[in-house]
Amino acid sequence: MTKIKFYRLKNQMLFFNFIAITIGVLAVFILSYRSISPPTEEIERLTFRLALFFEPLGFMFIVFVTLIFEHPIRRYLNLVYCKEPIPRKIEIKARQRLLNQPFFMIAIDFLLWLVAAAVYPMSYYSYNAGEMIIGRALFQNILIGLITTTAAFFILEFVLQKMMVPYFFPNGGLYMTPKTLRIRIRNRLAALIVASNLIPFFAVIAILRGTYRADLDPAKLLDLLRPALLTNALFGISVGIGLTILVSGNITRPLKEIIRVLKRVRDDYFDQKVRVTSNDEIGYTGDVINEMTEGLKERDRMRHSLELAKEVQQHFLPDSDPQLAGLDIAGKSIYCDRTGGDYYDYLDMGDHREGKIGIVVGDVSGHGIPSALLMASARSSLRQRALLSGSIAQIVSDVNRQLTRDVEESGRFMTLFCSEIDTHSRSIRWVRAGHDPAIFYDPVTNTFEELKGPGLALGVDVDWRYEEHQKTGLQNGQIIVIGTDGIWEAHNSEGGTFGKESLLEIIRQHALVSAQEIVSAIINAVNRFRKDVIPEDDVTLVAIKVTG
Repeated sequence: MTKIKFYRLKNQMLFFNFIAITIGVLAVFILSYRSISPPTEEIERLTFRLALFFEPLGFMFIVFVTLIFEHPIRRYLNLVYCKEPIPRKIEIKARQRLLNQPFFMIAIDFLLWLVAAAVYPMSYYSYNAGEMIIGRALFQNILIGLITTTAAFFILEFVLQKMMVPYFFPNGGLYMTPKTLRIRIRNRLAALIVASNLIPFFAVIAILRGTYRADLDPAKLLDLLRPALLTNALFGISVGIGLTILVSGNITRPLKEIIRVLKRVRDDYFDQKVRVTSNDEIGYTGDVINEMTEGLKERDRMRHSLELAKEVQQHFLPDSDPQLAGLDIAGKSIYCDRTGGDYYDYLDMGDHREGKIGIVVGDVSGHGIPSALLMASARSSLRQRALLSGSIAQIVSDVNRQLTRDVEESGRFMTLFCSEIDTHSRSIRWVRAGHDPAIFYDPVTNTFEELKGPGLALGVDVDWRYEEHQKTGLQNGQIIVIGTDGIWEAHNSEGGTFGKESLLEIIRQHALVSAQEIVSAIINAVNRFRKDVIPEDDVTLVAIKVTG
């Protein structure tokens, strides 16, 4: 902070308040111009002496009480200028005083005008001035006091918003500052109407009342009224234009700032904040928009993170379906979120076990990134363990032991259907770890069978020992479908569910086509059934068709 800026910040509120008061003093002389009831020379001399005494005293009083009121503000600025640490208590106190300063200063200003409204008439009365002069002095001081204090408030508010607040509140938050006064927008507009319309109107009424004389003809009375009425009209127009510019600027300026930021947000730019300069409804709106943009910025970062996670997870799924003599295999996963917990994979059972392939389908509880992480961990464990010796029951048991230790505090688990197909012995072995049974279809007999078996989901019991089941005598054309519950539990807008019967019917109708066509037919049927309903669960399935 430069020295010039330091002194400007310390004194500009007081300076602009003096300007407003000076305008009020000039208004007194302007409205007294060409009065048709001019005071005597003695009253004019008295007025001059009172002005010489009262006005400097009033200015000194304003300076004195303002400096006392501004003490926390000036102390704060001194600490900033000296680059010393600022206690939180002093910072809060300075902000409170700054926001309350326009209200305090106009209260002091209007108090002085009320004193003037008492001092001048009483002095005139002591000099036996006429009733009209005394009444005009009383009315004029109150009238000008109202105009001056109203103008002073809006001038000080302009200075506050334009010059002071950006320095004291760089991050906004004016509305949340405790123990501060605020004026609502509708009250501002009401004050504008009173100051620019009603007060000049009453001034004209006072002129008309004070100039009533029964002994004057209308033409002469009009000549007498013309200068005073013209002066009041010009003054009223000037006050109205000036206050309208101030008030409209104080309202439209932050609204333009809000619109500017909202346009940036509309275009997906969250890098700018609203410069909040008031503690009224507009300022509160600005604070809310800033909070909103921060939330949107965080959501945008999360969206990019999810897109990256989705891309990474897609690499966890098989790039292509395996080509194995005697089998036609196809798989597909569709996530309801950007990332999901469903999983399918083809396991390499080792070169020494030629003619065998491992096929697994899993379903992690929940959705999103936590489920995706657990899925990735299970995938890695299964692939590593499958390269070692042992049955698929031993493989699943070992993976369960490791996974349970990893998720025991989270409460998550994973269902799994792990199978091994041997094309040489034309058999399938499987382990069911809490997963829905695989569906076995024989088109020759047109019969369905579920590949069942006991078993807990992975991650529940560290000591659970899984059992291996077997089916032999696989024949050409037989179909095995392993899926997740996102297929048969899919629902539509009427509340109906897709159901397993619909799944079985699709398998029956597509028994003669390839495994890939079976997968596509099932997914398309689920999508047609669901229509516009957003899916709530992942969909994963693998179709295996015996071909030789």
